[in-house]
Amino acid sequence: MKLKAAGYAGLLVLLFGAMLAGQNKRPNEDSNTRSVQGVVSDAANNPVAGAVVQLKDVKTLGIRSFRTESDGSYHFAGLSTNEEYELKADHDGATSGKKTLSVFNSQKTATINLKLNK
Repeated sequence: MKLKAAGYAGLLVLLFGAMLAGQNKRPNEDSNTRSVQGVVSDAANNPVAGAVVQLKDVKTLGIRSFRTESDGSYHFAGLSTNEEYELKADHDGATSGKKTLSVFNSQKTATINLKLNK
């Protein structure tokens, strides 16, 4: 009987350990994708609502766009970890410089803020 109880205890320890190991990964999370977010601001550091942020895949030259929220924020998801991307923002004749989301940036969610200049 003692051997059987020890076997059950060992099985419970293994199951508990497996559950803990799996907690760091979200369901349906793809380890080959990442996202980028940030805030677009004007020269006085005020957030800019309605700015157009363009995300350009440097390899394919494909472009995705996002219009910033009322707090100046933007977000792009589902980006490859193996590709580099360029970001820039435009609003009412003002533009930001280009910023790069590098393949060397290993953050799951990178933050790149963009500042508009006339």
